[in-house]
Amino acid sequence: MADTVPAARPARRATRTQWAAITAVVLALVFAGTAAVASAGRDGGRAAPRTPTADSADAGFARDMAVHHQQAVEMSFIVRDSTDDEEVRRLAYDIANTQANQRGMLLGWLDMWGLPKVESGREPMAWMSMDKTMDHGDGMDMGSMDHGDAGHQPQDGSLMPGMATKTELDRLREARGKAAEVLYLQLMTDHHKGGVDMAEGCVQLCVPGTEKNLAEGMVAAQQSEMALMADLLAARGAKPRTG
Repeated sequence: MADTVPAARPARRATRTQWAAITAVVLALVFAGTAAVASAGRDGGRAAPRTPTADSADAGFARDMAVHHQQAVEMSFIVRDSTDDEEVRRLAYDIANTQANQRGMLLGWLDMWGLPKVESGREPMAWMSMDKTMDHGDGMDMGSMDHGDAGHQPQDGSLMPGMATKTELDRLREARGKAAEVLYLQLMTDHHKGGVDMAEGCVQLCVPGTEKNLAEGMVAAQQSEMALMADLLAARGAKPRTG
């Protein structure tokens, strides 16, 4: 009987983190999982759009978000080895698991479309500068595009907005305990902000369907996790690095 009654304080902490994590995963999966039905209803039985091209927003989002997600997975596994705090470790595990699964979906779509996962000479996030009327395979003319996010200059391994630099990753590897928790939560908050901006770009530019619905789920899920991380930072006497 005794082992069925958990201590009051750990139970509250676990419930709070688990609820945020479950909400994040469910939001992403609901948006993605209902895409086929929603698309069929909108299309009224018409033929599906043609396969995305290498320079489409759909392909660009899949390539760039796969890279973005990979770093989130890396940071999450680093902090799990750097702290004994179960709340932060559980959050890190949930982020790593969710983003690893989503990364697999994104790379799988590229394989299905017969498109490369990496393209030399193409700047990260260039697809986000596309005009919303660009050709998605439906016969419309291509709009103009420039060379990605003018506000971010790739440096020290930070290829896209929100990504940590190699120097910051080294600091995270060296940190322990509360210092590791705070740095991870700050870096991951920045990372999520960049991810949300990118996902919102796909919501605006990607073809209606599974990928666009997954992007909508990412926005909702990562915003929920950012709110949780702000609370965890406050509990440690810290706050996000940016407003």
